[in-house]
Amino acid sequence: MVAIVHTVAILALDHVVPFDLATPIEVFGRTRLPDGRRPYRVRVCGPAPEVATEAFALRVPYGVDALAHADTVIVPGCSERAGPPPAEALEALREAAARGTRLASICVGAFTLAAAGLLDGLRATTHWAAAPELARRFPSVDVRPDVLYVDNGQVLTSAGAAAGLDLCLHMIRRDHGSAVAADAARLSVMPLEREGGQAQFIVHEHPPVPGGSLLEPVLAWIEDNLGRDLTLAEMAARGGMSERTFSRRFRQQTGTTPLQWLLRARVRRAQYLLENSDHGVERIAAQAGFGSPTAFRERFKRVVGTTPQAYRSSFRGGPAVI
Repeated sequence: MVAIVHTVAILALDHVVPFDLATPIEVFGRTRLPDGRRPYRVRVCGPAPEVATEAFALRVPYGVDALAHADTVIVPGCSERAGPPPAEALEALREAAARGTRLASICVGAFTLAAAGLLDGLRATTHWAAAPELARRFPSVDVRPDVLYVDNGQVLTSAGAAAGLDLCLHMIRRDHGSAVAADAARLSVMPLEREGGQAQFIVHEHPPVPGGSLLEPVLAWIEDNLGRDLTLAEMAARGGMSERTFSRRFRQQTGTTPLQWLLRARVRRAQYLLENSDHGVERIAAQAGFGSPTAFRERFKRVVGTTPQAYRSSFRGGPAVI
């Protein structure tokens, strides 16, 4: 019986991010079936025999025509110095999609798939810092910045950096089941499934407020009083406005409501305390202004995407005290 080997083609464009390129090479290249066979053949392809990265030049053994023989095509991200994707690469991706080839992007590789028109009308993700730009440049793409990866069936996208590992393991699990994927995860020193619906651990910055704004002192006061049971009436009074006027100006200048801003500020304070203190969940909940440890856990997981304990473990690297 002749074994069927699945060909994974990785598209290397100029200024490719080495980590994004190396991730699928290593994960798929090291995967083994229970009988020891290699289920994947990895090919690095590109429009030129040599591409530049930020640190070194890379020889590319296969041209973009090799995408025609691939079962899966993976598009790594490129750095900010990269220009528009070459037309021949975009056309090769479109032709692969038309043949039913599985397509996946890692990190900002989603921009290349979007430029080829392959994400139109689909949910997609990318590095959280690049998500607003992806949404701005490609409004027909439903950008989801708060997930590790999106699987649309034929087309898949991953979030930043390490999320590419999650996506590769997910595809291996789809192809060969959990046992093979778990073995590949162990070789990568990576859990097969990370805690939480997403694990990018985004620190949600507050929306910028114009310098000299009337809200600046109010926001600073809120930050200094997060442990208190703050109300809209109290915040409006601090700003010398009625609740209605305060809410309207707050949204105009920050893009969100006062209470939503307050909740995000409390989550940010909790993130800082989880990273930099040994305080238990009850104390952190009180210091950040949550009414109870239960309310804290629920809100934290909703905003950050994982539990306080898992967040602390990831950032502290030691046993949690929660």
